[in-house]
Amino acid sequence: MIYLDYASTAPIDARVAAKMFHFLTKAGAFGNPSSQHGFGKPARLAVEAARREVASLFNAKPECLIWTSGATESNNLAIKGVAEFYQRRGRHIITSQTEHRSVLDVCTYLMQRGFEVTFLKPTGEGIIEPEMVQNAFRDDTILVSLMHVNNEIGVIQDIQKIAQLTRERGILFHVDAVQSTGKLHIDLTKWPIDLMSFSAHKLYGPKGIGALYVCDNPKARLSPLFHGSGQEQNLRSGTLPTHQIVGMGEAYRIAKEEMPLELTRLQSLQNLFWEQLRDLPGVYLNGHPTQRVPTVLNLRFENIEKEHLMQDLESLAFSTSAACTAGNHLETSHVLRAMGLHNELAYRSYRFSFGRDTTEAEINQAVLLIQQSHRERRK
Repeated sequence: MIYLDYASTAPIDARVAAKMFHFLTKAGAFGNPSSQHGFGKPARLAVEAARREVASLFNAKPECLIWTSGATESNNLAIKGVAEFYQRRGRHIITSQTEHRSVLDVCTYLMQRGFEVTFLKPTGEGIIEPEMVQNAFRDDTILVSLMHVNNEIGVIQDIQKIAQLTRERGILFHVDAVQSTGKLHIDLTKWPIDLMSFSAHKLYGPKGIGALYVCDNPKARLSPLFHGSGQEQNLRSGTLPTHQIVGMGEAYRIAKEEMPLELTRLQSLQNLFWEQLRDLPGVYLNGHPTQRVPTVLNLRFENIEKEHLMQDLESLAFSTSAACTAGNHLETSHVLRAMGLHNELAYRSYRFSFGRDTTEAEINQAVLLIQQSHRERRK
């Protein structure tokens, strides 16, 4: 099979797996990082080294990074943490209709507890304009939460300009950066962003580990989700999974080192894929044509029944919807519906995403299969 679903998850890089193994067995640094004895110290040093590696990728202070179990927890901690801590200041939150479910469902949860949430509707190309955010500001707005790169269509939001608007109003700004990390330049020393969520497994690291950046100047204050022994500055209690943290650190180190050349290669592969498909009748790109990352394309095939296309492309691994909604095959993409596509067109849309192991030969083979299906199946 040909794997074209890197936006869902990526395989662990062999270099990452090799480094993680040392922290799993008695022969290595298996100790609890919080322990004060000789087994805990090397684990603690490894955790802090990984914190520096992760923070280095987006130019942040390592001490501003809080380990979590993944981006879903990071999003929950950021949004619920702000809501609870700042609720006396206000109870209004701004987000968009095209966010990940881990943001949308948290906002729905908070609405059931008396908060008000404005869900911004994107343009037909999936863009949330900074002016939309500004026009939604209220005196009681405490938080704006938007993703940097959309996980389904790959479009890039102008978070730098939005961050300037929120900072001017003293409103906290949270960014889900899962799909942009390692694909776009991020500089949290210069960008006025208060909270940012990260994941490891989208960047060739292990599943089950992520991080939340919490700005310290001005200080973003959060109420914790978990209470316990007070790890991670009392924001995330629980024994730290050293091997996963080390894996995330190594994955981010590799990404920083290889990102410039890798992104050029991926852009070339995406161009090769789309240029061979764009002139097929009834095949269209969902999302902005240029304001996008080089790793994700969302295409709709208006002239081919979904069942036929899936049958013809059974040797390709790609996504028929966001992975978070894949459990319900009847549910069409909320992102595409928010952009104005009716259910039938959203139902016939597919996400193809490319990564470190994608080759030109695989792209050409995938194109050949799609062209053949289009030729034989289109109405």
